Order: sequence, then C-alpha cells, then structure tokens
Amino acid sequence: MANKRTDLLWSDRKRYLGLPLSFTRYSLNEDRLFLSVGFLNIRDDELLLYRVRDINTKRNLWQRMLGVGTVTIVSSDCTQPTLVLKNIKDPITVKELIHKQVEDQKIKRRVRVNEISHIDDDDVDDLDNDDSDDT
Repeated sequence: MANKRTDLLWSDRKRYLGLPLSFTRYSLNEDRLFLSVGFLNIRDDELLLYRVRDINTKRNLWQRMLGVGTVTIVSSDCTQPTLVLKNIKDPITVKELIHKQVEDQKIKRRVRVNEISHIDDDDVDDLDNDDSDDT
C-alpha cells in the first residue's frame, strides 16, 4: 500500500466550495486511475488507463469561480465504464496529465484503437473536387 502512494503522479479530493471536505479521493499513477469513496465503509475502484476511450471536462460558472471542474472519463472497463472526477482542482491540467498517461500506456501495451469515421457521399464529392482544383 505504501508503494502505491509513492508512485502517484496526481491525487485530489472531491471539493465542496473549493475545499477538499469530502471522503471521495482520486489518484493517478503510471498505469491506473484510482477512486476511493467513504469513511467507515470504503469502496475502492480502479481504471486501467489503456482502456480509456474519451476524456472531457466541464466547468460551470460556480466551478470556474472556485477554481474547480469535473473531468469525465469514458472507458471500456466493465465495472465502471464512466468515471466522473467531480469538483477537482485545475481540471484542464488533470485532463492533460491523464491523456498523456493514457497515450503512453496504449503505446507501451501496443493497444490499437480503431475509430470508425462516417463519410457521406457529399464528403467524397468534396474530396474529388479538391483534387480537380489543383490541375
């Protein structure tokens, strides 16, 4: 357990009015994102970073005034497909840190993600017209 604490790249708590007055704790190490909720009964969960599919942030007016925001992580994890880091300090920096670690882990594990893009017939015509304009 002590080894996990020394390897952390980031940790924070869910904040109320900008203060860490919560028993919801988040932390990140090289390959996993951890969630711990509770005081007497504690629930621990973790997300392997190579399974992350999307990361986004949301900051409403009150969150911006208090310097906090929410980071939402969508993954292919069976137990927790959507992990929400609520009211964390400096959410943009945290999002970028998680993104960097996700990319590093995908490269390290040689995970290939196929994205399906939809091309309409109009888009194909536009591509053909772009080639004809060069001549």
